[in-house]
Formats: sequence, C-alpha cells, structure tokens
Amino acid sequence: MTARGDRRRLGELAGLFLRLGTTAFGGPAAHIAVMEREVVHRRRWISREKFLDLLGATNLIPGPNSTEMAIHIGYLRAGWPGLLVAGACFILPATLIVGALAAAYVRYGAMPQVQGLLWGAKPVVIAVVAQALWSLGRTALRSGWLILIAAASLAAALAGANELVILAAAGVAAAAASAGKAGRVSAGALFAAAPAAAAPFTLTGLLLFFLKVGSVLFGSGYVLVAFLRADLVVRWHWLTESQLLDAVAAGQITPGPVFTTATFIGYVLGGWRGACLATAGIFLPAFVFVAASGPLLPRLRASRLAGAFLDGINAASLALMAAVTFWLARLALSDLWSIGIAVIAALLLFRWRASSAWILPAGALLGLLLRR
Repeated sequence: MTARGDRRRLGELAGLFLRLGTTAFGGPAAHIAVMEREVVHRRRWISREKFLDLLGATNLIPGPNSTEMAIHIGYLRAGWPGLLVAGACFILPATLIVGALAAAYVRYGAMPQVQGLLWGAKPVVIAVVAQALWSLGRTALRSGWLILIAAASLAAALAGANELVILAAAGVAAAAASAGKAGRVSAGALFAAAPAAAAPFTLTGLLLFFLKVGSVLFGSGYVLVAFLRADLVVRWHWLTESQLLDAVAAGQITPGPVFTTATFIGYVLGGWRGACLATAGIFLPAFVFVAASGPLLPRLRASRLAGAFLDGINAASLALMAAVTFWLARLALSDLWSIGIAVIAALLLFRWRASSAWILPAGALLGLLLRR
C-alpha cells in the first residue's frame, strides 16, 4: 500500500474512533455492537466472521474488551500505526470528559446540588451492576462446577481473601475439573492473603496499581470495581466508599470505555498527573496484549484446558462483582428514597431493557430534586 493510502486509512480510523469515543454510551456490549455496525455493515472493512473471531480473541486476554476490539480493528486496517491510532482515539475523548468531570467534582463536590446529583446516581449504579451481573452470569455459569466455583469465590471474597488469589484458584479448579480430575480448591488457597495495612499514596504506587489491574482483569469492566475497592478503599485507604461510587458513576454516565473510571480516581488522588498515570496504567496492557497475542490465540482457543481455565476465571470474576455490589449497596441504599430509585432503575433495566445512558442522568436529576 502507498504512503498516501496508509495516511488515508489512519485518518479513517482516527475519525471513526474519535467519534465513537465521544458518543458511544452504554458500556462494552453497546460499544462492540456499534463497532460491528460501522466496520462490518457500513464500511465493510472486515467480514462478520472475522469480527466474531476478534470478539472471541478479546475474551481470551485481560483488559477492556471494547478498547481491545478497537485496537484489533486498527491493526487489521492499518498495521502497527493503526493499532495505536484506533486505540488512542477511542480512549482520548472519554479520558478528557471524565477528567473534566473529576476536576469539577474536586472543586464543587461538597456543594449541596452536586451531592444531590451523586446521591441519586449511586442507587442506579447498583442496579446497573446487578443487571450486568445477571446477564453475564446466565452466559458464564454454564455448568454445576462453574456455579460451585463461583459460590466458593463469593464466600472467599466476602471473607476478605485477595482477589488475585481467588481468580487464580478458580481458574486452576476449572481446568482440573475439565481434565477429569475434579480438583479441589483448598480453603487455604481461596482464603489466603490477609488484607494489607494502609499504605501512603504515591504517584508511582498509583501507576503500578492500575498497571496490575489492566494486566489481570478478565470479564466485564464492572469487575474493575472489585479491584478498586479491595486495594484503594479497604487495604490502602486512599479512597472512601462514597468516592469509589462517585467514580463508578462518572465512568457510567460518560461515553467511551468504562475503564476511564481510573481517570476520575487518578485526578481525585493526584490531579492531572494522577489522571494521566492512572489512565496510562490501566490501558497500556491492552495494547501490549493485543500486539503479542495474535499468534497464540488459535492455540488457546483450541485448548480445552485453556478454555476451562478462562471459564473458571470468569466465574470468579462474577463472584467478585457480586461481593462488591453487596458492599457498595449498603452505602448507596441508605433510605427509602434511594431504595426506591434503585428498584425503579432495576425494573427499567431488567424488564424493559432500558439504556443506562439515560437512566443514570435521570437518577441524578431525581436525586437533585429530592435533596434540595
């Protein structure tokens, strides 16, 4: 391809993913649906079969699925430059929007009007995560073994076990069951790693934390909340439960990747430097994994043991989601009004499949009216 053709393709990728990063609401599933419509049906860049192959590939590596889809599409369309352009353009608009929200939150968060908005948004966040948990669980928990692994993982999470230990033990247990050995997950493995003592905040620590999360997080972006709460709230005390819920709400009501919750947290903890480091930390592994995993994916997909290991990790991820939803609900659902908002949001989500993109703002406005 000529240099002019390369520039044209890069320009097309930049235009598409800048627009999606600015306008794509609704979470990873909605983002992927929009991408499929744009690159398969409208632009015909790739076939539907290839798109489905890419979707399967994103489920075999950790990180944000919709962002990894953008990176895969960029690589197929324009090679290594396309990989960087597509991913960066999808992430950048959401990062700037969430960063601006975080700046306003830090400056005006104590104002009664802002507190009312956040008070109304938090119960909706609980309903949104619960709906995602139900939907994902129906797909991921396909056997008695996976249900048992999820139950054991939930018990371990509620008991305070380390989330990485839970994920690893669940993967090993599922692989052992698939191999016909019906391996037992020892209580010592699931309940290992007592909570660490509080640690002082540093920008380096913030970067390393989000690099870790971006490198190991399988499943839905909502599993992110479990990792955030475990370290930033419980172990290190860098955030309060209320600040965590506010950060999740910010990631929900804005377009683009849900993982920009990290941008909000980074700004609250360390200003714009913290926001940039947290964003880079959580998204950088996605670029590395997509670039490195291409030759390995056919082998992984064909391996029964590798597939079972990932099934176990997904089951444990759902358990972590359930545990953190329980913990955060105790804070968000503090009175009859907040419980009512959560119930209405749940009905809209479960019964009528309404979009969280408008339920969250509606909840925030209702909170403003009720808390005036």
